[in-house]
Amino acid sequence: MYLMISKYSVPIEQVDQYRDAHLAFLDGLESKGLVVTAGRQTPPKGGVVVLNVDDEATALELMKDDPYVLAGVGEYVATGFIPSRGALKDYPKP
Repeated sequence: MYLMISKYSVPIEQVDQYRDAHLAFLDGLESKGLVVTAGRQTPPKGGVVVLNVDDEATALELMKDDPYVLAGVGEYVATGFIPSRGALKDYPKP
């Protein structure tokens, strides 16, 4: 799995202009079984998307088409992890 941690580069009001497109983008990835969960940080300086993929290159490739990235209002950093406890411990691998 990969945590895709985003950071907004503009005020939240500008980010929100692309929010519907961003959410539709995530819906598409979720329908393919790639998004485990996602949400905004608190305070809303960025977000987190948990992807069910095996490698960083795949995670970054998927997120390059996020409307936030395409519009230049946000960017992602990928952090891989293997859940060993809690609800995601036995989550099916891709």
